[in-house]
Amino acid sequence: MIPDVRVLGIDPGSRTTGWGVVERVGGRLRAVASGVVRSRPDDPMPIRLRTIHEGLSAVVALHRPNEAAMEEIFSHRSAASALVLGQARGVALLAVASLPLHTYNASTIKKTVSGSGKAEKEQVARMVRTLLGLEGEAPADETDALAIALTHLVHHRSGAPAVVAPKARRMSARDQWTAIALKAGVKA
Repeated sequence: MIPDVRVLGIDPGSRTTGWGVVERVGGRLRAVASGVVRSRPDDPMPIRLRTIHEGLSAVVALHRPNEAAMEEIFSHRSAASALVLGQARGVALLAVASLPLHTYNASTIKKTVSGSGKAEKEQVARMVRTLLGLEGEAPADETDALAIALTHLVHHRSGAPAVVAPKARRMSARDQWTAIALKAGVKA
């Protein structure tokens, strides 16, 4: 089937950039592919940034997403860390410049995927694996990127909604994900 929408979620980092492609086909969500782009910490920053850009550009060319989603910038303990992350985020933005980009804050991502805006990383990762029917462990950057893509598909306004609430009743994010998991045959 042709997907209604295919989203590339990106979790940028200067050493490890997570990516995940998730699509919605007829109201069902499916993981297409996911992984990480790793740069070598001992390489000079321009080389690390080129690695991120080339890796994400290859993902876009191979998986052909319709849209991209990324976590909004948040504050860091140090200006140096924020600058490095900003550079990594900048080359990630350049890699998806041809796509509509949507950003979400961390608590929206956590609440959408797990039902709690204060969920721990492992809880979010576990829900991502459950909702998408993924087996085994994956790096946190990878599951974070999948969570970002899932968040966009839930909040996506054009096309069919990812979850249709019965009888026009608004369901909580947790109830929506439970419904998706049950429909997919996963015990919640």
